[in-house]
Amino acid sequence: MLNTGDIAFQIFMILMIIVPVVVVILLVISFSKRNERLKRIEEKLDQLVNEHKKK
Repeated sequence: MLNTGDIAFQIFMILMIIVPVVVVILLVISFSKRNERLKRIEEKLDQLVNEHKKK
């Protein structure tokens, strides 16, 4: 039979394995979305600069 302390320790150890993996995945997704957003902003700025130069 397991004690509640043993169960709590096992849950804590499982979380110590799972949480860092989830954090890394979320960071990668966040950075990729940020890069896409920056590319769109850069394209819009390029369009505005080109339109301004044509005038």
